[in-house]
Amino acid sequence: MQSPGAYIFGCNGPRLSLSERDFYERAQPWGFILFARNIESPDQIRALTADLRGAVGRDVPVFIDQEGGRVARMTGPYWREWLPALDQVKFNKGNALRTLYIRYRLIADELLAVGIDGNCAPVADIANADTHPILRNRCYGEDVVRVAERAGMVAQALLEGGILPVVKHIPGQGRANLDSHQELPRVKTKAKELSRTDFMAFEPLAGLPIGMTAHVVYEDIDADNPATQSPKVIRLIRDQIGFEGLLMTDDLSMEALSGPLSLRARRSLQAGCDMVLHCNGVLERMEEVAEAVGELTGQALNRANAALDWRRTPDPVDISALDAEFQSLMTGQGSERAADERD
Repeated sequence: MQSPGAYIFGCNGPRLSLSERDFYERAQPWGFILFARNIESPDQIRALTADLRGAVGRDVPVFIDQEGGRVARMTGPYWREWLPALDQVKFNKGNALRTLYIRYRLIADELLAVGIDGNCAPVADIANADTHPILRNRCYGEDVVRVAERAGMVAQALLEGGILPVVKHIPGQGRANLDSHQELPRVKTKAKELSRTDFMAFEPLAGLPIGMTAHVVYEDIDADNPATQSPKVIRLIRDQIGFEGLLMTDDLSMEALSGPLSLRARRSLQAGCDMVLHCNGVLERMEEVAEAVGELTGQALNRANAALDWRRTPDPVDISALDAEFQSLMTGQGSERAADERD
C-alpha cells in the first residue's frame, strides 16, 4: 500500500475539478487545507470535504485557519464571527481562559459539522510592541505565562470538540516586525532571551500532535536560514522546547522563503520538518511539490500516524448553553473578573 505524501495541499475552488481529483488520487497527500476561496455554504463544504477524502480513498485530515477575528475562512451568515483574540482577552481579562475555551469549542462544533477536523490554532506567539500588525491581535497576550496557559486552553477546547489543533508559529514569531507573507523577518534578540520568553511559551504545548513552523530568521541561532529551513532551529524545537509531534511548515508559497517551490520543500525536509504545506491550490505548483517531496517515511510517518490517533469523538456538550454563557461573560453579566488575570 502506498504511503501518503509528505505534504498538505489546498484546492482551487469550492468544487473539485476532474484534473484535481486525478492528481490527488495519484499524489496521495497526507491532508488538505481549505481557504475562503473554497467556502460557500455548509452543504457545499460538506460535499467538498467528502470529495477530497473520496479522491484519496482515505479518511484524511482536512484543516482550515479558523482562528476567529481577522483570520477566519468561514464567516457570516452561516458561522459565528469573533473579535480578534487579543481584543477578546483584553476586553474580558478576568474570564480570558473561559471565554477562549468557549470560543474554540464553538468553532470546533462548526468545523466538524462540515467535515473539517483540523484547525491551525492555537497561536502561541507573544505579542509585543514590535509585533507586525498581521499577527499582533491574533495573539493571546503579552507575557509567556498567560500566552502558554491560554494556548493550552484553546488546544483543549479543539480536542474536546473532535478537532486536531496545530500550534503555531513554533518556536515563536511574536518579535517579527515584517509580514512573512511578503518578506523574511529577522529577529536580532539573543537566544538566551528568546529561550526565557518566546520559546518558553511553546514548552507546555510540546505534547500536542501537530506544530507549524515560523518563517523567521533568529540571527543569534542561525543567521542564514529561516526556522523552517534551519537544522539548528529544528533541533532547538525538538530538544529544548521538547516538541514531539508532527512538524509541518508554514505555507511554502510565502515570500519569506526563496527559490523555486521544489527547493523550498526539499530544504524544509532536510532541515528536519516532517511535512510541507502548500496552500494556493494551483495544480502545477502542487505537482512540483509532490515530485520534489515524495512519500512520508521513517519517523515522520510515525509522527503523522500518531497525530491522527488524537482524533476523537467530541465530548457531549450543550452548544446553546455555551453560546449563552459566552455572551453573558462578554457583556459583563457573568462571573467577576479574577485577580490573577490582571495585566
